[in-house]
Amino acid sequence: REGRMTVAQKKALQTLWPRYGIEFTGTPLNFDEIFARSAPLILEIGFGMGSSLLQMAIDNPEQDFVGIEVHRPGVGALLINLAKHNISNVRVVCEDAIEVLKKSISDHSLTGVLLFFPDPWPKKRHHKRRIVQPAFIELVAKKLKPGGYLHIATDWQDYAEHIEEIMAASGDFIKTEVRARPPTKFEQRGKKLGHEIGRASCRE
Repeated sequence: REGRMTVAQKKALQTLWPRYGIEFTGTPLNFDEIFARSAPLILEIGFGMGSSLLQMAIDNPEQDFVGIEVHRPGVGALLINLAKHNISNVRVVCEDAIEVLKKSISDHSLTGVLLFFPDPWPKKRHHKRRIVQPAFIELVAKKLKPGGYLHIATDWQDYAEHIEEIMAASGDFIKTEVRARPPTKFEQRGKKLGHEIGRASCRE
């Protein structure tokens, strides 16, 4: 469910989307044209309320960031903060991430892919709905440049083990040291509940 949107979030979607939003058309995107420069391109899948994406963009002005999120209140919240900080190196897509990867992201175009605290679908009968599956990892590998990285974090131990198994079976990645990153709202919530944060940083 989408949840309740604030008046400010609704207004941001109306007034700031033309500045920061990318409409999904199912055709390849030219990010050099979109950002009016050629820079390392980082994709975050499911940015939630956008706090970590915002901070990474502030801390790394030499990089460009694309955030994908279907939760419209989260998109609205991020748009507000992007405008507040006058951020120019972030664009947003409000669409299913798999469809965007398949149809709008060119092969070998991404420097990094970030997946922080995806829905764990904890019930066993729902595990097939988890985004981290062999087909997803294969798709991400196609979109990354040689030497590109995939950084995943979760606070569900069962999901962490699942991710480790999927990544270990992939011939496209090797495990590397954990990358530093800003904490997310879901990470802070998980820590309060006593969940251990599992992280996997893998490089092609």
